[in-house]
This record gives sequence, structure tokens and C-alpha cells, in this order.
Amino acid sequence: MSWTSVIGRVAFTNCEPLFHGLSDNWTVLPAPPAWLTGHVLRRDCITAPIPTADYALHHKELMLLPELGIVGMGAVGSVILFGTRELDKMRDIALPSDSSTSKVLLRWLLNHRGLDPKCIETGPDLISMLERCDGALLIGDRALAAAAEHPELVCLDLGGEWTRVTGFPMVFGVFACRRDTPVENLKIIHSELLENYSKFNQDDQYKEAVIAAAAEASGTDFERLSHYFENEVRNTLDDESKRGLALFLSDVCGMTVEPVWVTM
Repeated sequence: MSWTSVIGRVAFTNCEPLFHGLSDNWTVLPAPPAWLTGHVLRRDCITAPIPTADYALHHKELMLLPELGIVGMGAVGSVILFGTRELDKMRDIALPSDSSTSKVLLRWLLNHRGLDPKCIETGPDLISMLERCDGALLIGDRALAAAAEHPELVCLDLGGEWTRVTGFPMVFGVFACRRDTPVENLKIIHSELLENYSKFNQDDQYKEAVIAAAAEASGTDFERLSHYFENEVRNTLDDESKRGLALFLSDVCGMTVEPVWVTM
């Protein structure tokens, strides 16, 4: 099997509208966000939605697919800092080992508030994290589930805070590929992903089926996921998202050059 017929995906529900019903021409490689970067760099897959912070780190080796991303439209509900104390009283925060962008973003937001708690990397389990630290950062389906089960522990929605501070959407993930990737193959998968997302947004019956499948797979309530996809997260980049992306890459990640986009 050629690596150009494999596409990586985040092992969360946040990009299910793109991948649900993807044609059999593709083999899907699910992984935590921070793992996908390595898969792309090693040619395990043609493209994947990698953490935006990882793109900044490896931008000399990678390009971005236009229009596609994992975008928070303000508060996202799936990138959450939980805690047993108020934010300004936290002495230490446990950071999940399966994330990149959210960890960089959290540190930037804390600095913006003049806060400097100790940060410790751990496995992504809320209870064990809070047994060790005052705060715990979770992402993806774990964050959605934990917020539903422990609403009293929710301290900060990172997507909402980024938008409050900057006025822009937060681009948590970008579809990246190696610079030597065959463009023709990229055009095919790019087109299929956009077609899937268009169908998700235009066909209500199909949309319900996608959300029902995601709810069953993740154990998240159907109504919660409906609200999530309708109001909190989207999988395409508009002009405001691209401006937010540029700001994050430059001001948070220290990237001094413009991103390189694949020409479709």
C-alpha cells in the first residue's frame, strides 16, 4: 500500500464531517493530534490534520492544504482547562501528552494574564491529573465528556479565551503535507474532503447520520454534538480563520515567514 493512499485523521470527533463516508480509495490512519505530525513527516500518510503549533515547528518541511482545518468559532467545548481552584490561584497545571497546540496556547494565555503556574506533562486522565495538580488541560472527546460529567471543574475554554483576547477564531489544526508530496494525489483527497463537508452542511438527513455515528463512537450526547458542530467547531478556513492562524503562527509560535500553501 502506497503512503499516498493513506490519510491521517485525529482520533476525535472534531473532524468527523470530513471523514465520514470517505471513499474506499483511502486508508484512514487515526491517531492523537501530536502523533500525526510524525506520521506526515515519515511518509506514513499523504496528509493529516496536525496541530498548528507543530506546523510552525516543521514549516520548512511542510505545506498546508487550503480551505481545510480544525477551527474553533469562539468557545469550543473540547479544549478545556479544568481545575479545583480558580485560574489565578493555580500553582500547577497538568498538560496532556497527546496535544501540542493547546499546550502552547495555554501558556500564551496564562502569560497574557500575568500568570506563571508550573506545568507538568502527564497522561490525559482528568482524575489522576487533578490528584497531582490544581489544573488539568484536556482536549477532544475527553474534554467534552469531562465537561459534561464535571461542569463545576471547568475553568477556562481556550478557544473562547483566544477569541476574547484576539477577536479571531482559533485554528487548532491544519492539514499539512510534505513539500515533496505528489500534488495530483493531494488534489483528489482535498476535493473529497471538501465534498464531504459540503454534504454535511447542506443535507440535513446526512448530517444527522454523521452526528449519530460520532455520538455512538464517542459516547457523547447527540444534542451536545449537534451544538458542537453547529456553533463551536468547523472544518474549513475562511478569511477570519486565516487571519487568526497567521496571528497564532507569528505571535504565539514565533514563526517569521508566511505559511506555504499547496496550489490546487
